[in-house]
Amino acid sequence: MNAPLLDAAVPRNEAPAHDDADAAVQLTALEAEPCWRAAAHRCTAVAAQFADAVDRDARFPSEAFDALKRERLLSAMVPVAFGGAGLSLAEIGAICETLAQGCASTAMVYAMHQIQVACIDAHGSDSAWHRHLLAQLVEHQWLLASATSEETIGGNMRTSACSVELDGARLRIDKLAPTISYGAHADGILVTARRTAESAAADQVLIVALREDTQLEKRGGWDAMGMRGTCSEGFRLVATGLAEQILPTPFGEIADQTMLPVSHTLWASVWTGIAADAVNRAKAFFRAQARAKPGSVPPAGLRLAEAVGLLQMMQARLSVALEAARIAHQARHGGAQADAPLAAQLGFASDMNTLKTSISNTALQVVQEVLMICGMAGYKNGTPYSVGRHLRDLHSAPLMINNDRIAQNTASLLLAQRPAAPGKA
Repeated sequence: MNAPLLDAAVPRNEAPAHDDADAAVQLTALEAEPCWRAAAHRCTAVAAQFADAVDRDARFPSEAFDALKRERLLSAMVPVAFGGAGLSLAEIGAICETLAQGCASTAMVYAMHQIQVACIDAHGSDSAWHRHLLAQLVEHQWLLASATSEETIGGNMRTSACSVELDGARLRIDKLAPTISYGAHADGILVTARRTAESAAADQVLIVALREDTQLEKRGGWDAMGMRGTCSEGFRLVATGLAEQILPTPFGEIADQTMLPVSHTLWASVWTGIAADAVNRAKAFFRAQARAKPGSVPPAGLRLAEAVGLLQMMQARLSVALEAARIAHQARHGGAQADAPLAAQLGFASDMNTLKTSISNTALQVVQEVLMICGMAGYKNGTPYSVGRHLRDLHSAPLMINNDRIAQNTASLLLAQRPAAPGKA
């Protein structure tokens, strides 16, 4: 089956918005882009149109996700063999970064959905049930969420209190989750649980619970500072299904090999996109100041240069991480993971950790600089230079897996590493 995104071409009969050379060049450049990128731009325009309403009302960005489904971008990461577009992690990251420039909540939900797709693809493609699920996701453009936190164990996703209850070929899960982002809007939820009632808290599996077999009892609202459109409410989740819905790989391996690396790279892409949009607003403000006083460089120039430099460092760091993730993915699927030196595995894990902590902190710095550049025009809502929503959304970044916890884990990884011999990488 051909990749669906290959049909998502930019219409050729649309005239430039302005009859001038610049507009014509821009349109030609857009038409020359990969179809998935053009589709992402169209969805971003829809997301931006409703971003303030989504933020104000703390509601799910339904208009943006209707657009993403129309463009068939929810299945963009599904392999071509199952009908998806087979996009790489770097390409999915680019979509996340683009969407974030319109609506951060839309981008974050999209990123979290693709994390679940990556886990199923990497660890369930040998299972007939999960292969069928991927094909169904492509056909129906299903949205996937996750439930890894639990009331009795907090945000430590490496332990579970609830367990899988097996009755022959059937299973049941009963989980108290303090947050299930966009759970009420998802078509499926990937749920962590202990393998059996007798299993240790860290002996976990990951189960795909489908909407029609899942009951969600709301236990908490979502009136948050930022990322309000993610609708990260608390629920009691009770799901039933077939034992085949359990992914065959232990959750610890899924988390180490796929969930955390993909999460950190796609989250970083979202945060980079938010920062990029803020910098674009600062550039527009700077140009407006310069036009008001021709012949002089506005005083905000130094701060703008600093903000641009920080953003470029974020983009460079993200690019390096995506390449490292690509190499690690190839090594795993080439059967070389087990043979990889321990130092390389530890190095990759610590790199993914520092990617998350550095990007989440730097993005906040960038928007703080933008706020100082734009002043009251950036502080007030409803101006072309407003960055209040950007700042509030980014304050979630250091908390999505708390940076202090990640730093402690990174310190342990660094203790286990040994310095490379002279002349060796």
